[in-house]
Amino acid sequence: MNPTAPNHSASGQVTFLGAGPGDPGLLTLRAVEALASADVLIADPQVLDVVRVHARAQVDTPLQASADEASIPADVPALRDTANLVMAAARAGKRVVRAVTGDPGLDGYVAEEMLACAAEGIVFEVVPGIAAAVGVPAYAGVPLRDAHGTDVRFIDARTADERCWTEVGASDATAVVSTSLDSVAAAAGELVSAGRKPDTPLTVTVAGTTTRQRTWTATLGSIAQVLKAAKVLPSANGGQPVIAVVGERSAAAQRDRLSWFESKPLFGWRVLVPRTKEQAASLSDQLVSYGAVSHEVPTIAVEPPRTPQQMERAVKGLVTGRYEWIAFTSVNAVKAVREKFEEYGLDARAFAGIKVAAVGEQTAKALVAFGVKPDLVPSGEQSAAGLLEDWPPYDPVFDPIDRVFLPRADIATETLVAGLIELGWEVDDVTAYRTVRASPPPAETREAIKGGGFDAVLFTSSSTVRNLVGIAGKPHNVTVIACIGPATAKTAEEHGLRVDVMSPEPSVHKLAEALADFGAARRAAAIEAGDPVTRPSERRPGSRRRARS
Repeated sequence: MNPTAPNHSASGQVTFLGAGPGDPGLLTLRAVEALASADVLIADPQVLDVVRVHARAQVDTPLQASADEASIPADVPALRDTANLVMAAARAGKRVVRAVTGDPGLDGYVAEEMLACAAEGIVFEVVPGIAAAVGVPAYAGVPLRDAHGTDVRFIDARTADERCWTEVGASDATAVVSTSLDSVAAAAGELVSAGRKPDTPLTVTVAGTTTRQRTWTATLGSIAQVLKAAKVLPSANGGQPVIAVVGERSAAAQRDRLSWFESKPLFGWRVLVPRTKEQAASLSDQLVSYGAVSHEVPTIAVEPPRTPQQMERAVKGLVTGRYEWIAFTSVNAVKAVREKFEEYGLDARAFAGIKVAAVGEQTAKALVAFGVKPDLVPSGEQSAAGLLEDWPPYDPVFDPIDRVFLPRADIATETLVAGLIELGWEVDDVTAYRTVRASPPPAETREAIKGGGFDAVLFTSSSTVRNLVGIAGKPHNVTVIACIGPATAKTAEEHGLRVDVMSPEPSVHKLAEALADFGAARRAAAIEAGDPVTRPSERRPGSRRRARS
């Protein structure tokens, strides 16, 4: 396993990379670096989507199909001919990344691929990953060792022999068993037969480290009944991999206090965000931090103005010194001006001597990417009203020019224009782009919206309500409706939607925070009532309780 071993002059190199148990955030920095330089990516289906986002757009992926890990039996190798694919690509002089679930050092099939490389003198390296047997219990809130240094034994139920079960069963070590859902009871039986007491606690976790993670607590003697009572088994998905932890540290009393992942306020919720991926980036990150899965659906498309002359005159005015200020109220406005600059062969230097305002952080970031550092960003609320709070009044002594260039959408409100005029400024209110209704999302998404497949939807303006309903239909009654303010809530109600959550401030981040508070309260109420914690989409139609705002 020596990455510096001699190799054929025409051969490439192979990186055996551990992609972890499923959470994309568990990839190491070295893994991301290796993926970025790969010519060929050969990945286990369970982690293909996790690693592919870090690879170059032109990377060759001989095995394109990704698969839901729930559909892959634990006792079947994920890919049977990867060794041949790896060797063929390496012989062709390619930089190959072989990405595996968990850690490559714990995968016997990958060890054979490494030996094949060594036999041919092909240079290879190993990038360790977080093994499922370690990462999954950590996400399930199940410590593997206590302060007294409890021994830990790892067992792969697929290959464990009688001696292995006997040794572990006769000890008091914590046992971490890699098995499949429908084989958990058999593994528990092996441990009981080998000497473990039937009342020894265990936890069973499926889809660990992902937002589909679910954990059951039982004993060796009761796990079969627990899974049956939870209607988990029998199931067509019984072959999906699980991690079972056997020992005192997997007791319910410990997990109730240490289950940090599954207790997130929006854990597993599918949240619909009616914005583009670019617009929703920071909001989606925030939702992920609450345990949700963000699904972006654009409801508007941006097009150039029907008559470009007004925009052309304004941009020329920037260069000739017509304006004291230019105010950007959206990322799209920045993009529109930048495109017009490029059309005229201009760059950020054309802003020299002009004060630049941005309505919020995302707009400011777009300006910085253009090479412009804004002079004014609201210190409080990120909105037109917040911008006016900090905007200085026109002073004929200190301001040589009294005019503001305001490039914006054709449907923008008059709040900012009226406020600037009141402060003594002349405003050139210019249509920089038009907003039109976006094309309908895929049929699968439309069905999920109308059929209750989403747990919540975040409406950030009245237009997002109108446009989403127009292109995709009305969200189902079980879907939690969250609105950014009273005007948006009123529009939602006019479309027959019941508003559950209202943001305390007109901010998308405050809106996401309010949804998280709603989810936390909902979870606490279920626990207090002794009910299982479920997502809104798991509730039967008609069973929804009265919404609250």
